[in-house]
Amino acid sequence: MAKSNSGKWVSRVGAAGGGKAYQKSRPMNYYGAITLIVVLGLLTVVYSRYEYQNPASAEAPAIGTTWFAAFNGEVCGTTMPALVADAATATNGLTVTQKNVLVISPRVAEEAGRNATLATFMDQHPGLTISDKSLTFPSTTAGDVVSKYSYQDGAKCPKGSKQYAGQVGHIGIAYWSQFGQKDPVITTDPASVKFTDLMRITFFFAPDGVKPGEPSTETLAYMVQLQQATNGSGTTTSTTVR
Repeated sequence: MAKSNSGKWVSRVGAAGGGKAYQKSRPMNYYGAITLIVVLGLLTVVYSRYEYQNPASAEAPAIGTTWFAAFNGEVCGTTMPALVADAATATNGLTVTQKNVLVISPRVAEEAGRNATLATFMDQHPGLTISDKSLTFPSTTAGDVVSKYSYQDGAKCPKGSKQYAGQVGHIGIAYWSQFGQKDPVITTDPASVKFTDLMRITFFFAPDGVKPGEPSTETLAYMVQLQQATNGSGTTTSTTVR
């Protein structure tokens, strides 16, 4: 049976990719969608290449780097006992030494670069915990008595506090990333606190409006002493103790 004229026309249109009128009326968003797909594909390739060439361990602090940070614990105006190193954590890359100075010296990728955070340090020192609801300092031994200091957000400052006794307290982490920084950043998320060299950190429980105190002058001086002994006195980092 011979094909009809309409059938022949449809065949020709199909072979030609559509009539001229159809090609002229093809919607512009068709080309926009194709362009978007191509651009997204290129961006994905570029990002994947960057991630491959710049793993977390390649960012500062890299494995083999040694930084120092000063730590402080403060409850209603009272300074808490210093953190104490123990044998179980001595082989970690994130440790604590004398006078509340933290040593950031990554040994594996899980401690280096973007992984060098306060949360990683706390994972290696489980006695120290903090969230938006509670704060616990590690146990300390005084004679035969083992004390553990825990505080709940919204509780009152304990009786006998040097300041603010009976006032409602709140939990937070104050940190100064740069040595000359005056006003701290406040958070309750240790994973958001990435270590920098000569950093200052204070875990606090205090009433609203009370500015957390910095680590002690003794802690800061010892941190600078360790930093200069490790990296040389020719370091370009500002080390003025205020």
